[in-house]
Amino acid sequence: MVLDKALCETCVSIKHDADVLLAYQKGRALAAEMGFSNEDQMIVVIAIMEVARNIVRYAGQGEVSFSVFQQDGRHGLHIVARDSGPGIPSIERALENGYSTGGGLGLGLSGAKRLMDEFEITSRVGQGTTIEMKKWK
Repeated sequence: MVLDKALCETCVSIKHDADVLLAYQKGRALAAEMGFSNEDQMIVVIAIMEVARNIVRYAGQGEVSFSVFQQDGRHGLHIVARDSGPGIPSIERALENGYSTGGGLGLGLSGAKRLMDEFEITSRVGQGTTIEMKKWK
């Protein structure tokens, strides 16, 4: 993968619910600039909202970054959410529909994974979590 930072990169610090709103607004604006359909823009918004809300809820702070990338003649939107929070003890369990340690519906991470074209979580207990998501144009 060749990431061309000159095309576009934006980073949003996430600490409060208002930052979640800012992150998904920036993600949607970038998707719109890239020519994504309204439906795909909403998919991007929902995925960003889920991972950014998890940062606020479980880690307290982190960041979400956006960049345009090109690979094999195609381009897409790359979203990375990272924090240095408590980490996820069982990624497999966290991706199960209905599983929640925070009292929610347990559909956030699994929903974001279903919505995006590529989705990867790396996490270390006590060190934090990084979620990488890609949506192809």
